[in-house]
Amino acid sequence: MQEEGQNKLYPEYKTANFPEFEKEVTAFWNEKKIFQKTISNRDGAEDFVFYEGPPSANGMPGIHHVMSRTIKDIFCRYKTLQGFKVERKAGWDTHGLPIELQVEKKLGITKDDIGKKISVEDYNTACRQDVMKFKSVWDDLTKRIGYWVNLDDPYITYENKYIETVWYLLKEIYKKGFLYKGHTVQPYSPAAGTGLSSHELNQPGTYRDVKDTTVVAQFKIKGDLTGFKNLTGLDDTYFIAWTTTPWTLPSNTALAVGPKIKYSLVKTYNQYTFKPIQVILATDLVKKFFSNNDASLNFEEYNPGNKQI
Repeated sequence: MQEEGQNKLYPEYKTANFPEFEKEVTAFWNEKKIFQKTISNRDGAEDFVFYEGPPSANGMPGIHHVMSRTIKDIFCRYKTLQGFKVERKAGWDTHGLPIELQVEKKLGITKDDIGKKISVEDYNTACRQDVMKFKSVWDDLTKRIGYWVNLDDPYITYENKYIETVWYLLKEIYKKGFLYKGHTVQPYSPAAGTGLSSHELNQPGTYRDVKDTTVVAQFKIKGDLTGFKNLTGLDDTYFIAWTTTPWTLPSNTALAVGPKIKYSLVKTYNQYTFKPIQVILATDLVKKFFSNNDASLNFEEYNPGNKQI
């Protein structure tokens, strides 16, 4: 700490106590209103507009937030030193599935219960309270790390003026011809009844190991296969492929085969229709689909419904 008689402007210290240094610097900034002066003393200068990409205060901040805010702060301070007037507007992200799921878990309800066991108004109120649960912790961290941003007048995404602004901007984008309709495959939550963003897919608890049914799909061979040896009776010949995502099969448009992969043609029976078929699959995977114990069975002695084929 500063010793008596030392220069108050440039104090000397015998030990490096960084937490104390931070407190002293923060206290100096607050007392002299340094952040506010970096804006007020540039009245009339060209604006450099900064709206913070808003965090969500329904969870505790982490070290990654410190890192990202440090980067944001560097740009704002740099533009300030260049002479720009840099007003930094804080924000809070309150729209999103994680908050809804968090509230539903706490209340012991599902999406179907909204409007029945709980009114829409009460549900919205619970979400608004929960989404700001850790705001004071965020505000404290913001000040402690020296991140300069206007916390007194933040934008909040659940407020009507914010929502209406977004709709206005979408209208302007549409009027300029920049809005178009496209098609893309999106993750979907049947429980929540909505699509999922990449951020939501990375929430804690989203992924867990579960046992699920996989599918072996038959792809019937069509067209001229001149040059393929040993392919006879093509009407009943199929490629077979294993998938852990059977829900994607309706949208499949092609089946890939590898030029360096060895394939085998296997004569067998369809275990559901009991009709004789030929299937093509990677040679290394034949034992995955067909048991060695069944290799010696007499093909002609097969009876419909036999489990061993």
